[in-house]
Amino acid sequence: METVHKTQTFKTVDLIYSALFATLIMIGANITSFAPFLTVGGVPITLQTFFAILAGLVLGSKKGAIACTVYMAIGLAGAPVFSKFTGGFSAILLPTFGFIVTFIVSAYIAGKIAETYKTRLAYIIAALIAMAINYILGTTWMYFAYTLWAAAPEGFSYKLAWFWMIPPMPKDIILAIFAGFFAFRIQKVLKILPIKQS
Repeated sequence: METVHKTQTFKTVDLIYSALFATLIMIGANITSFAPFLTVGGVPITLQTFFAILAGLVLGSKKGAIACTVYMAIGLAGAPVFSKFTGGFSAILLPTFGFIVTFIVSAYIAGKIAETYKTRLAYIIAALIAMAINYILGTTWMYFAYTLWAAAPEGFSYKLAWFWMIPPMPKDIILAIFAGFFAFRIQKVLKILPIKQS
């Protein structure tokens, strides 16, 4: 009986953490609606990528990926949780939907690295790698979306798609580094994943 009770409690905690991070990603998608001052030079400082990576680092590869999958599923079901308070299955046709899909991959890879190399430096490197994956896969998806089914602007190219990604890139690099530091500190408190001192 005692073993069963512990297993049920563990699963309940997992659900709570996954739901929490799914909610944080929802908030991060439209953070400038609640805090307009987070727009710098006309570029909104969204926190979706930050919370997706943080989910992987804190919860681990599988649970982090689940949290991001829950976020995506809620949005596809119709809840206005994507950027600009959009939602619905039609969002899959948006050129930027690839970034949402890639949150799952980024969280999984960040979590996998953190599970294997449990040091502060590893957490930071994991966050940066996860961010790079999000950019590479998301931008590539955007390019093919504009090429195959979306209305591409005149003169659109893969190079132009990457040019669009330059403004938010410094912000996301800084946030990824912060995610690594922050996740490592959180792990010491929550002790979800065993870590090494460094």
